[in-house]
Amino acid sequence: MRVVTRSGKIYTGVFQLNNASLHVNSGFRDIKRDLSVMEVLLDEEVTTREETEALGVMNGDIVCFDPRTVVTASGYIKSRFLDDKLCAGILLAQAQAAADGASRFQRRVWHHLTVFEEVSHGGAATVPAGVTEAIAVDMGCVGEGLAGRETKVSICAKDAKGPYHYEVVSGLIEAARRGGADFAVDVYPRYSSDVETALTAGHDLRHGLCGPGVYASHGYERSHRRGAENTLRLLNAYLS
Repeated sequence: MRVVTRSGKIYTGVFQLNNASLHVNSGFRDIKRDLSVMEVLLDEEVTTREETEALGVMNGDIVCFDPRTVVTASGYIKSRFLDDKLCAGILLAQAQAAADGASRFQRRVWHHLTVFEEVSHGGAATVPAGVTEAIAVDMGCVGEGLAGRETKVSICAKDAKGPYHYEVVSGLIEAARRGGADFAVDVYPRYSSDVETALTAGHDLRHGLCGPGVYASHGYERSHRRGAENTLRLLNAYLS
């Protein structure tokens, strides 16, 4: 992991159980891992609060895990923060193809990349005038009881905030079939998206949600090249 200080310095380290050596800690296997028994161990010779603060580390600094990005020969993409940098890459690829003339849309399209989705206000502002429909391109959930897979594009019919627009969901399903995209339709009871934030802010929009399947969300996540390709295939078919 890394600690990014307010002064711009970056310190590396690890996030570990307190007293993390198996050959020393007799209760290593039995201790429940939660924040009360975990610590950020900096790669610096510091042992006290005062020594740590002398490095420039303070409350409010950013602590982030190393993404550890790996793309396997079999096509799996493993990394932290695939939610939602994978979809940002998909949208950039679509925008590049449109700029190069390789794809054409039958309507005016904006690609809107937000950075505040995880704190629930990323889609609330900067919606261009005249927009009548918004598609959130976000990770599809993969887990027990769901039809989605890392290799598929997932279409969400309903999540924790309610159903997505019926005609948009139906249109995404039809576009997936027309475009030859391998897809799944699911309901996510513990999920919400930027496009719902836009509705909450008062924008009068038809809304939908799709994206590549991602396993182990908010952990060390895993998706697949085919999931990204199927998402792009669906979006192109829907917009053209």
